[in-house]
Amino acid sequence: MLSFRFALVTLLSALTGAALLASPAKPSRRTTLPSIVLIVADDLGYGDLGCYGQTKIKTPNLDRLAAEGMKFTQAYAGNTVCAPSRCSLMTGKHTGHSRIRSNAQVPLEPDDVTIAEVLRTAGYRTGAVGKWALGWEGTTGHPNQQGFEQYLGWLDQSHAHDYYPSFLWRNNERFELPGNVGGKRAEYSHEWLTKFATNFVRIYEDQPFFLYFAPTIPHANNERGTNGMEVPSLGDYAKEPWPAPEKGKAAMITYLDSMVGSLMADLKRRKIDEDTLVIFTSDNGPHQEGGVKPAFFQSSGPLRGIKRDLTEGGIRVPFIARWPGQIRAGVTNSQPIAFWDVLPTLAEIGRASKPRKLDGLSFAPTLFGRKQTNQHEYFYWEFHERGYQKAARAGDWKGLKLGPDKPLELYHLANDPGETNNVAAANPDIVAKIEDYLAKAADDFVAITNKTGGKF
Repeated sequence: MLSFRFALVTLLSALTGAALLASPAKPSRRTTLPSIVLIVADDLGYGDLGCYGQTKIKTPNLDRLAAEGMKFTQAYAGNTVCAPSRCSLMTGKHTGHSRIRSNAQVPLEPDDVTIAEVLRTAGYRTGAVGKWALGWEGTTGHPNQQGFEQYLGWLDQSHAHDYYPSFLWRNNERFELPGNVGGKRAEYSHEWLTKFATNFVRIYEDQPFFLYFAPTIPHANNERGTNGMEVPSLGDYAKEPWPAPEKGKAAMITYLDSMVGSLMADLKRRKIDEDTLVIFTSDNGPHQEGGVKPAFFQSSGPLRGIKRDLTEGGIRVPFIARWPGQIRAGVTNSQPIAFWDVLPTLAEIGRASKPRKLDGLSFAPTLFGRKQTNQHEYFYWEFHERGYQKAARAGDWKGLKLGPDKPLELYHLANDPGETNNVAAANPDIVAKIEDYLAKAADDFVAITNKTGGKF
């Protein structure tokens, strides 16, 4: 217990000290700029929240977030696995143009421009907590090299599997968790994430801030097999007659919900929740690791597929936006958006100049109840862990190509959101149009890497 308290004091002192060095005098709050909190869950499916139809797992805080804001029903992740999805989110580019296009270790480089870098030009203070996966220690992709002033979490994806690690990264230094040394499991990492996030808010509450909050829940600890759904307590789920991995998954998602609840309560306690845009989403569809079966909780909802699929269940994700007085409460919106739209949207809201040559379009008009005049001609995804797979959506049409020599599958999402009826044979003109999008969407980088089997 003593080591835990000492570590907490160390973290809070370090964070406070860094903030004071960077900003010796706090300006009075209120500028006209909102603070922004972007929360990204890990492997949370479209159907895993109550507000998206879940009936067994309790998510009252996220359901309240949706009731107080806007819930999107056609929001897309950047990819069907973690790193390329988060790269699209951070840089505003789809996987035909982004730096990171698979889960292989590839760091962001200096010419990549992130949301944090964009918002800092408008005066935002920036912090990230949780899973990064876009560059590790000593690389140009480290969060401190990509616009974030403060960081606590896992840099490497494999390290992020462990919910009871012996250390986390605190900027460029190891932040030791002595309660977990030698196989002990006394300090649940996500308690630290919540502490860091609320402390970041405390320090910068009088200034516009951007907080990227990226828990690893409900990703499995793959190295622990069927014990990989790591959570301090099963809570009410302990008494359910469910398989152990499913109890763990439910408890993890409810724990995630409580983390969001704690952060929202902190914003309200500081009387800044009405000055803060909060966005919640997930990096891809639900996983089937750790003994979990996505069908048990219908984690993909009415959609087909899961993580590592380019069908809707692998890439369509929950997406909630709340900003009292600016975003009308209780709205369900079917406007298609994708992760690469987030950067230009936040740039517009934060009154910052966005980079050139983005794939994303701002959906700020949709958030504020105005007509969305700028629309994507098409959306594009590619996936490299199972060969070179591609998908594109244009209007209500979705094309899916599961390999360079595979025929294009075609689905009409308005009539068939579960992608059960391949209508390619009956629509040759649409097939040709989607094939053209797939051919032109990716740059030469993909053509070169595809010669090695599509692996980076």
